[in-house]
Amino acid sequence: MADKNMAGSSRTQAAAAGTEKLTSDKFKIVGFTQEEANKIDRPTISYWQDAWRRLRKNPVAMGALVVLALLVVMVIIGPHIRGYDYINMNVVEKNQGPSGKYWFGTDNLGRDLFSRVWVGARASVIIALVATALKMIIGTLYGAAMAHFGGWVDDIMMRIIEVINSLPNLLITILIMMILGNNLFALLVALSITAWCNTARQTRGLIKQLKESEYVYAAEVLGASPMRIILKHYVPNMISILLLDASTAIPNFIFTEAGLSFLGIGLTSPEISLGVLIAQGQQTLDFYPTQLLFPCVVLCVIVMAFNLLGDGLRDALDPKLRK
Repeated sequence: MADKNMAGSSRTQAAAAGTEKLTSDKFKIVGFTQEEANKIDRPTISYWQDAWRRLRKNPVAMGALVVLALLVVMVIIGPHIRGYDYINMNVVEKNQGPSGKYWFGTDNLGRDLFSRVWVGARASVIIALVATALKMIIGTLYGAAMAHFGGWVDDIMMRIIEVINSLPNLLITILIMMILGNNLFALLVALSITAWCNTARQTRGLIKQLKESEYVYAAEVLGASPMRIILKHYVPNMISILLLDASTAIPNFIFTEAGLSFLGIGLTSPEISLGVLIAQGQQTLDFYPTQLLFPCVVLCVIVMAFNLLGDGLRDALDPKLRK
């Protein structure tokens, strides 16, 4: 019994001695401290920075962006690279094939086709960009006015859109070109007069949702004008949707302009556009196919590049696809 008491007391003394030796220096924290757990290692990026990051990861979209950048450079400096006259006739060297002197050959009047193709591409791109800008501005303001005011204003403006959409686009285009003539201004009016309706419908639906937001109520209470509410609150919150609409509208306008000019409804000679060049090349297709080939190739590359970039933007700007 005495031995058991002595053994118990010795264990108690050893435990006490071991406890005295355990200090905070002998403990090591495993895992994270509270400060480290609250620390944000991933950098905070904005919506547009994240969209650009995702766009860069899309090789097809970035390739299309590079191609478009090269095309923009070519439509600016392309007509001046060779230094040949692309307006005045030179019948001595007409219908020349591609060569070191004339990279794309010459047309049936002896004019340098390389320079003319890039002048035509410049005209087609400018027409598409201006028509798209008009479509975006008119459609956004019109749709925003419908959604913001609502009531009888919305009903009347919506009926106007329905009447315009009920008319055949080709018929309206032909009538406008007959009245105003085959010039750049008439073509812009013909392309834009009905194109804004879809943008207005889309804007109306988006603003119907944004209209119930608290910041819109706050702006109205503070006395902000309708135009200020539209420009400062509605448009910034739907800019991604408008960019997608614009990216799809540009190639459509380029292709429409080329089709109208090819049919003789749009621009006509001596004006230069890709559609005009394709129409002229079609007349000599049997004997000189390169006069049709090069404008068609440039047109297809431009339209395809815009379409591929538009697909990439759609994926990059979609918050549901964010990782």
